[in-house]
Amino acid sequence: MLAAAGNVVSRGAWPDKPVRLVVPFPPGGTTDILARIIAVELSREFGQPFVVEHHAGAGGNVGTEMVARSPNDGYTLLMGTVGTHGINRALYRKLPYDPVKDFAPITLVATVPNVMEMNAGKAQALGIRNVADFIRYAKANPGKLNMASGGNGTSTHLAGELFKSMTGSFLTHIPYRGSGPAVMDMVSGNADVMFDNLPSSMPQIKAGRLRALAVTSAERSPALPEVPTVEKAGGPALKGYEASSWFGLLAPAGTPPEIVNSIQQAVARILGTAAIQEKLLVQGAIPSGSTPSEFARLIDSEQVKWAKVVKASGANVD
Repeated sequence: MLAAAGNVVSRGAWPDKPVRLVVPFPPGGTTDILARIIAVELSREFGQPFVVEHHAGAGGNVGTEMVARSPNDGYTLLMGTVGTHGINRALYRKLPYDPVKDFAPITLVATVPNVMEMNAGKAQALGIRNVADFIRYAKANPGKLNMASGGNGTSTHLAGELFKSMTGSFLTHIPYRGSGPAVMDMVSGNADVMFDNLPSSMPQIKAGRLRALAVTSAERSPALPEVPTVEKAGGPALKGYEASSWFGLLAPAGTPPEIVNSIQQAVARILGTAAIQEKLLVQGAIPSGSTPSEFARLIDSEQVKWAKVVKASGANVD
């Protein structure tokens, strides 16, 4: 305990009060799950509470804009996502923040495959056992299946749009205010298919309420090794399909570099522990970590990648 206290003092005055960690989506989704795991560990590292706050809405834009407009004193952080910092610039015609200019990247936390899933009972009733069955049914019954997502512009939305464009399937998109509510409607049978971040659906898959048809990553997930990738399960039409998600910490632009570096180094230590690695892997997330500059380069490259997907899908939001 004395050693830990010494580490806190050596970092200077920051933090001398609680730090807000904003999740721009509702509770229960992957962003929330990862933020809570990291917040607990950061609280131990720094000796001050890191408090998770939810500010959901508009595909993550509400909470993300709030952080962008917050004081750059290190006391407000964001758990950003591929949606808020990789997709939304291309998707929203009037994005209320600049993903690059308004933020100081701190570190990537984890990458996560999405999982193509159905309500288990509905899949059985329709005779859908795999991706090939799904494509055949969707093409034979255009407009009869709906596709849930965690909101317009989220990776759960664009992963489905990419699938639709590559297979020629017509699925009616139903955006929810986050993955948590969408998964609940999947379980109740009100939604037919979803390309959800794996951690937020894992409990329902393990319980048998949702059927995992495939994962959207280039390789199988260690958390669901028996489930094939969309590319392998879907045949020639889905060659090259890949739509993984990522999550990372950011601060308002202008946050002092010593604070950014202190948080980055703490997260690197956290992600390097066997206990946290196991906790994330069980959830279906792959611990990543990065320097601020590496994270900045990832954000730049992801905006280029997803702009192409958005354009090809025809998806746009005012």
